Amino acid sequence: MMNADSNATPNSTPRSATPFEVLSFAQSIIQHESNALQGFAEEMPIEFFEAIKLLQNCSGAVIVSGIGKAGWIGQKISASLASTGTRSHFLHPTEAFHGDFGRIGPDDMMLILSNSGETDEVLRLLPIIAKIDVPKVAITANGTSSLAKNCDISIPYGRVEEACDLGLAPTTSTTLMLAIGDSLAIVLSRLKGFTSMDFAQFHP
Repeated sequence: MMNADSNATPNSTPRSATPFEVLSFAQSIIQHESNALQGFAEEMPIEFFEAIKLLQNCSGAVIVSGIGKAGWIGQKISASLASTGTRSHFLHPTEAFHGDFGRIGPDDMMLILSNSGETDEVLRLLPIIAKIDVPKVAITANGTSSLAKNCDISIPYGRVEEACDLGLAPTTSTTLMLAIGDSLAIVLSRLKGFTSMDFAQFHP
């Protein structure tokens, strides 16, 4: 029979907190992420503009890829692109090696997400993508990472402190990735002249 503590996180020590403490902690997390967003907005890198030009010139689909939390963010970015007038699909880095490289066509481009820019599963994609010869844009904290160096354009958001107590769980970094992806999708939509009627067609 399982004991009462069998589902507890290893080495964790449960603790109680007052409503004020909980709300204060939650506010500090949101404020932390908000400050990171504000900092990026105030110093938007020119690479963002260069990425938009590449997206504008893409006659095929935008293939988005990433793994882990970055992968989930990538799926949302791909969905946002698709719903605002830019054809897009998500490519899982592992499934790619089991046939899904066939999702990439010669007129497509890649949008690749990795906080470190050194994620093994993501870097393994690059030699194959290079053979397909499509443009590549990276969203990463590290503008000098292996991923950034192997992409045509890298949108760096800089090293950030994650919002969790341990500084480990992707929080601030994924918030920045999502905001950058949203910005790419909506700026591109405006430049394409995407209308509310177009939006309605995709949201029947």
